[in-house]
Amino acid sequence: MHAEGIVYEAENSASCGAISYYVTGTEKWAVSNVGSFENDSYVQNTSAQVIATNTPELYQTSRMSPGSLRYYGLGLVNGLYNVNLFFAETGFEDQSSQTWKSRARHVFDIYIQGSLEWKDFDISKEAGGVERALQTNFTANVSQNYLAIHLFWAGKGTCCIPVQGYYGPLISAIHVVSDFVSNVTGIPPSN
Repeated sequence: MHAEGIVYEAENSASCGAISYYVTGTEKWAVSNVGSFENDSYVQNTSAQVIATNTPELYQTSRMSPGSLRYYGLGLVNGLYNVNLFFAETGFEDQSSQTWKSRARHVFDIYIQGSLEWKDFDISKEAGGVERALQTNFTANVSQNYLAIHLFWAGKGTCCIPVQGYYGPLISAIHVVSDFVSNVTGIPPSN
């Protein structure tokens, strides 16, 4: 998918199961999931028009996990990278509707390179409501040629409403760009 001049590589949605590890076809990214949903759905699709973004198409499909969701950027040149994570709550109702379903929320911890960057991250709270885009930015130091992004459900947020077992991390897209000019030959400067 292209959005604002950036090419986003889609992962294979069928590749994620209760305990799974998947490497994309280009071998630039790997995805690991641990946790079992009762309905075996690890993808949240929506036709809702996500607001507060110029790229609503990025939020039409999100990866979710009931426990641990890890992304690995592979074969990177060592150095500093800007890590942008894209979120939107597309599975729950807005709290302003004041129904029992509106009490649901995704709350999880965000780790970058093994360091806790955001404890108890609540998508709808941070975005100011549901179906609103939220982009978080972090800096990562890559020292062993890979980047590790870990979204971990630490027992907070929803576990039983509006659907039994619908909880844990939810993410729409990731964008990583180096904070330096590569001096490795044969690698064009790009995102």
